[in-house]
Amino acid sequence: MTIRKILTFPDPALRNVAKEVTEFNSELEKLADDLLETMYENNGIGLAAIQIGVLKRIIVADVSEEKNEPHVFVNPKIKVLDEKKKGGYDEGCLSIPGFYEEVVRPLKVEINFQNLEGENKSLFPEGLLGIVVQHEADHLDGKLMVDYISSVKRQRIRSKLLKMKK
Repeated sequence: MTIRKILTFPDPALRNVAKEVTEFNSELEKLADDLLETMYENNGIGLAAIQIGVLKRIIVADVSEEKNEPHVFVNPKIKVLDEKKKGGYDEGCLSIPGFYEEVVRPLKVEINFQNLEGENKSLFPEGLLGIVVQHEADHLDGKLMVDYISSVKRQRIRSKLLKMKK
């Protein structure tokens, strides 16, 4: 397993759209392992391949206290099962370090995905896992949590992160 570098906002590569995974092999398993290792190393609870510069539709999540319940979602598709509501969670993002904002998201969703063997699966994640899955799936389409907040706040975050990089 390799810990990968996480791209940070406003890196334009975060706006790319990931491509569907068509090959289920040891390379994909290594990518999933690297994503999980990178997420755990950075104290995250979710990570999308695009955040490490890999344009593949794969996300990982683990919202357990012990960090021992990893989820891997390949080619995830989110189906909304209720209206948008405040999730009650301040979202953070490993690509936007140090910033937390409340994002309005549906509370009930279904995620259809493939596992690392290419088998079709579905899950009805609740609570924090549901929020994380939606957040990470957004990354695959080039969408970031800052897209859900005001342009003034987004510009302030952008400026602070650019100063931190210098």
